[in-house]
Amino acid sequence: MSENKSITEQLKQPFSESVIHWRVGATNAKKNNGVATKGIALAYINARDVMKRFDDVCGDDWQVEYPFEGCCKIGIKIDGEWVWRSNGAGETDVEGEKGRYSDAFKRAAVLWGVGRYLYYLPNIWCDVDKYKKIVQPPKMPNWAIPK
Repeated sequence: MSENKSITEQLKQPFSESVIHWRVGATNAKKNNGVATKGIALAYINARDVMKRFDDVCGDDWQVEYPFEGCCKIGIKIDGEWVWRSNGAGETDVEGEKGRYSDAFKRAAVLWGVGRYLYYLPNIWCDVDKYKKIVQPPKMPNWAIPK
């Protein structure tokens, strides 16, 4: 990343579309006799891509601590001082404890700006299959694509 931008500006940069994943939020099942045919597409990134972003921007000058179950603190050395931001998460339905740590890490990363822009994507209804998986992800708006 460019050295002309601040650390936080670099951390906030959009990710390549190839690392964006999609899951279904709300569906139309209630209005469709319990059968979901459409759902709101929610974009997310995985923890490994977040780690890579910190590595690319901060090199060795970042670290993670888990001070108690469900809480993650991410520290970045800025001008010789450690600056910390933290957030937490509960257990997930999919991966329980592992998911809790991963989600807490990603939520703490959002406080540094990593992937925060994904929360500002418009709600778009997409077709879903019988497993409530998105058939065709929406197109990212131009402002959410790396330059």
